[in-house]
Amino acid sequence: MLNVLFVTAEGSKVTAQAEPGARLLEVAQGAGMPLEGTCEGQMACSTCHVIVAPDWFDKLPPASMEEEDMLDLAADVTRTSRLSCQIELTEALDGIEVQIPGVSRDMQIG
Repeated sequence: MLNVLFVTAEGSKVTAQAEPGARLLEVAQGAGMPLEGTCEGQMACSTCHVIVAPDWFDKLPPASMEEEDMLDLAADVTRTSRLSCQIELTEALDGIEVQIPGVSRDMQIG
């Protein structure tokens, strides 16, 4: 089992456990985090936007152009922003820390 540390918009810390191969979005939703994931991982919205702790950001594979385009539509984007539906948890990410932004905005393209 892998550990994931979520930091809520209010600053509370919630630790969740996940199997290797799980998507960060599913783990966050299972832990009660307010991430919609409206498009169910199809990269057609930005409602699963999270801010990855800087120490962990460089351990992730780079974002695709499609993911970068969706992040352009998210609120409160930072240098370490990612879409949680695109992060597959591996042993190398055991202990990853991510912050849940205070604002989510669904700019789904329809």
